Order: sequence, then structure tokens, then C-alpha cells
Amino acid sequence: MAHNSNLYPAERLALARDAAAKAGLDALFITPGADLRYLTGYEARPLERLTCLVLPVEGEALLVVPALERPAAEVSPAGGLGIEIAGWAETEDPYALIAARLPRGLRRVGVSNQMWVEKAMALRSALPEAEQALAGEVLSGLRMRKSEAEIEELRRAGRAIDQVHRRMGEWLRAGRTEREVGKDIADAIIDAGHVQVDFVIVASGPNGASPHAELSDRVIRPGEPVVVDIGGTTADGYCSDSTRNYCLGDPPAEYAEYFAVLQAAQRAQTDAVRPGITAEQLDAVGRGIIADAGYGPDFLHRTGHGIGLETHEEPYIVSGSARPLEPGMAFSIEPGIYRAGHHGARIEDILVCTEDGGERLNLTTRDLVVLPA
Repeated sequence: MAHNSNLYPAERLALARDAAAKAGLDALFITPGADLRYLTGYEARPLERLTCLVLPVEGEALLVVPALERPAAEVSPAGGLGIEIAGWAETEDPYALIAARLPRGLRRVGVSNQMWVEKAMALRSALPEAEQALAGEVLSGLRMRKSEAEIEELRRAGRAIDQVHRRMGEWLRAGRTEREVGKDIADAIIDAGHVQVDFVIVASGPNGASPHAELSDRVIRPGEPVVVDIGGTTADGYCSDSTRNYCLGDPPAEYAEYFAVLQAAQRAQTDAVRPGITAEQLDAVGRGIIADAGYGPDFLHRTGHGIGLETHEEPYIVSGSARPLEPGMAFSIEPGIYRAGHHGARIEDILVCTEDGGERLNLTTRDLVVLPA
């Protein structure tokens, strides 16, 4: 599969090395996951055999892979970075191989946040003098600020998920179960240009009051609001995520009342995005509108999360975060109101902070979409 080489520039390794040095680390050890893909473009599966990018602050980068995975690593974008890809045989100890290739005297190293514990412990045994810290704290500062190539990939993902929302009337109708509708949506997520379905929430009636409701065999009834939150991953690894609200016939009066409040809050928040506003200030914009209308306790979660190679990553738009937004940061704005035992609503767009405001990447209507009952 062809990859967009602009998404994985070689200078990222140098930037990661500099960030590690500033954080007082002597090396980074990055196992399969979003950080490895960000740094090398290699989408390695996490397996019992060790795959690990070894990035010393002083010395050459090394991608250690099982010998049988080496051809896959070489044809991935990692093969074009000019770094050594070292395959280890079944009878070799890859941790000893890493220790032998590193300079002596490593004092503090960063390991992937999601490295399997058995691998972190094996690295500790191979490098007993080196204190381990989290590499994610170093790399999240780089990953938060998206390049133009990354933003374009997020736009592509946003267009693809919008396409699915525009087709919702084909599947969502009374008499079908959430699970039946969810299966059709999942197929459409792939048809629209994703290579992976990450999640499908079809939360009807009282299930809409649960922000992360699972698909169920509940039959959707006439007059019920339905929350549809869907997302997938593109071939180049970037994620989509958008929530819209539907009703099969006219909505209940109480629902229509609070949906208008939610819509005003979400619009005010998307309008408030700009460099310099802090994550907690942005959260407060919508939370204040919802609370003033009497629904404060029904907004159960943070306003949003960063998005890129993972659906949830830094920056988080949440009370208590004084992080100022910067151009290139991409995140969701998704306030919700959830009336336990009755119904709920959430409106979610992905935005990118620009030099002078924000760009919405989801462009379907934020109105309640009323479908035939």
C-alpha cells in the first residue's frame, strides 16, 4: 500500500532525540503503537516477539525487529529513513542485542507508555543501571502539534466520516435494533475510505443517556432520539470521530429544549477556539452555558480530546488543564447532556487550531436530524 511520505518525515527522529535530551533522558525505547508509527511510519503489530525503536541521544537510531518481520519493516516508511533495521533470530536475546549496541553509562531512559510490562521489565534487566521514565511525556509535545500533511489527513478522515453521517437515513429506522444499524454503519465506515472501524455507538432512547453505550439488541422505537458516535482509521493511520443526533419522528418536548441548549454550547465552544485560550477556558465556555440552563450535572465528561494517530491523545479539553492551545493542535469539541432513564445528546466536531481561530473538520449539520418514524 502506498503511503504519504510527508506524514513521516525523517527529521522527526532528530526532534524526538532533542526532546529526550531536554527531558534528561539518554535514550528512548519505542515499541509498537502510535508513537512508533509517528516516528517511523511503521505500523507494527504488538506481538510477544520484541519490536523496538532504539533512539539514543548520542549515537545512531536502530529499529530492532524479529527476523521474520524485517521485510515488512523495510517496505514500510521506516525503510526510507536511513536507519538500520536489525532483525533478530528466534534463538537470540533481543534485549541483550540492544544493550550491546548502546553506549555505556545510560542513566535514565524513556520507554513507551503502552509497552508491555514484560518487555519493560526485560529492558530493565538488560540495562539495570538505567532508570525508566515515560517516553510519552516527551513525544506528546511533538505529536500534539500537527504538520500540514497530518492536518490534511485528518481533513480526509473527517470527510469520510461525514459521508457516513449523511447516509444515516438509509439504516436508522424504527423496528431495527441498535446492533443491526451499527453493522450497516460499520460497513459504510470502510466503504467511505477508512481501513478500520474504531467504534460505532448507536444509543437509542434511554441508552442515549450513557455516553459510551455499547451496541445492543434494543429495538429502536418511533419518537426516540438516537445518539450516533462513529469513528475509524485511514490507511495512513489518522482517526475520525464525529457525533450527531437523530430522531425517528418528532422529539419529546424536554429533549428539544435541552438539545437547543447543547447546540448553543457546542457552537460557542467551536467559535471560541483560537491560539492562547487554555483547555480549561474552552471547557468552561460550553459548561457554563449548559449549567446556566440548569443541566450542569447532566454534562458528565470533559469537552474533548486530542486526535491524530490515536482517537484519544493530548491535548485534553478538560477543567484543570491550563495548557494553551497552539496552531496545529487537533481535538474534539463534544459537550453532552444526558438525562438518565430518558435520553441524551452529544454534538461532536473535530477542530484544528489555526493561526487566528479554528477550522472545523466535520461539516454535516449540527441540527437534530428528524427521520421518518
